[in-house]
Order: sequence, then structure tokens, then C-alpha cells
Amino acid sequence: MTSSVAGHRSLPLQALLAGFLILWIVVAAFPFFWTLWGSFKVEGDFFSRADWANALTGPMTRAETGGAFTGQGYYGAWITNEFWRAGLNTLIVVVSVVTISLAFGTLGGYALARSGHRYVFWILMIALVFRAMPHLTLVSGYLLPFFQWNLWGHLPTAIIVLVAINQPFTLWMLTSFFQNIPKDLDESAMVDGCSRFQAFRLVIIPVMWPGVITTGLFSFLLAYNDFAVTAMLLDQQNQTMIPRIASFLGTTQTKGNVMFAVSAVVSATAPLFLLVMVFQRQIVSGLTAGAVKG
Repeated sequence: MTSSVAGHRSLPLQALLAGFLILWIVVAAFPFFWTLWGSFKVEGDFFSRADWANALTGPMTRAETGGAFTGQGYYGAWITNEFWRAGLNTLIVVVSVVTISLAFGTLGGYALARSGHRYVFWILMIALVFRAMPHLTLVSGYLLPFFQWNLWGHLPTAIIVLVAINQPFTLWMLTSFFQNIPKDLDESAMVDGCSRFQAFRLVIIPVMWPGVITTGLFSFLLAYNDFAVTAMLLDQQNQTMIPRIASFLGTTQTKGNVMFAVSAVVSATAPLFLLVMVFQRQIVSGLTAGAVKG
């Protein structure tokens, strides 16, 4: 009887929580789906000042293209303005930054986690300070040598700076993951004949694979979404997607094509959505493992 009454009392609370969750999902997802819908309209409908409902019905889209939807924005962005080059540059930068950051981060994090010296704490604190600094502060230190050595404008320059910005974060995060793995695994592997590096590669890395994926995803997001570093260090031909999207908007002196930017935004956001959906379990397990200690 008591449990039945308690269950009835909790129903309103459950309904309230469910309603709040649904409302939060709708509010959070609405901007993306609205932009996705608008990317298949013409500018006169999606940014209509006469009636916002034109973005739904699409009268000007029908008048200009003969249909309710059009792919002119995507064709203009990807083909006419060669947005595919920015996508290829982004792929090169992201893969390079994630690979280099994880390679050095796993080795450094493992060494710090297994070290018993007191300086480990200060190394991690210094790394945290560098991670908290504004990106532009770090970029300014690279500008002079890049100009003097004629390296400005090329993809390797942005990769070097992004790795330098991201490395303290990967080092800190991976050290926390390694600290949660018992040292007995290393010792057991070495008793069985493994060297220190073989124990690291064959025993430790498979155990903390969720942590590597989680750290790699955050490294990916840093490189993929970066604007300040890539906009300052890359020329027009080597731009990544985020600065390229900004160039579609134009300036006060130059008219831009807003629908190219809208279509490019959808194109740049969709891979992030798919990536999180695919790796959601590894992300949750990795963050949970890293939150226990460190």
C-alpha cells in the first residue's frame, strides 16, 4: 500500500521531468533542424522579412526553381566556390592533429602516471595553465618565425600550433586514465617476459581504449571547430571549413551569399552529429573512467 501511494506521488514528478527533457531536446535540436530545412530554400524565403512562414512554405523558392526545395546552396558552396577543398584541408588538419596528439599524449601520460616523482604534479599544473590560455596568445608567438621562414599560409603551420595547444589537454586527460589502471598489469606483463613498451602496447592500451577514443574525440573537436588559429595562419587556398564558411558571409564592402554559408554550416555540422552517435558509448565509458580519479 505504501509503495503504491509513493508510486502515484512520483507520477507527476516523472511527468514533469519527462516534459522538461522533451522541451530541452526540442530547444537544443531546433537550430540545427531549422538550418537544415532552410538550406534547401532560397535566401528570400529563409530570411524573409515579410513573413517568417515563407521559410516553411517557400513561395519564392517555388517561383525561382519550380519546386518547394532546391539544392542551389549546396551546389554553389561545394562546386562553384569549391568548398570541397576546405573539407579536404580540414580532414588533413584533423587527422594530423589527432594522430600526433594521441601519439605523444599516450606515451607522456603513461610515463607521468607511472612516475613516482613529485614533479609530475607541477608538470600537469603547467600543462593546465597552458591549456587555459587564449589561443590567440599562443598563436602570436609563432607568427614571427613563420613569416621569417616563409611558412605562413601552409597546412603544417596550423597543425603545429593546434598540436601545441591541444597537447597539454591530452596529456592531462590521458594521465588521469592511466592512473586508474593498476600497476599490477604492467608488472604481470613484464614478469611474463614483456618489455616496458610491450606491456604498454599490448596490455595497457587495450584496457584504456575508451579513454583514448574519448581524448581523441575532444582533440578532433578542437581541430575541427577551430577558427582563430586556422583563420590567422592559413591563406585563402588552404582554409579549413570554419573560416571558409565565414568568407561566404561577405563584408560591408563585399556582398556574400548567405545560402552558401547556411549549406556549408549543415555540411560541417552533420559529421559531428554522426561521430557522436557512433562513439557515444565509448565517450560515456571513457569519461566515467576518467572521472573516478585524477
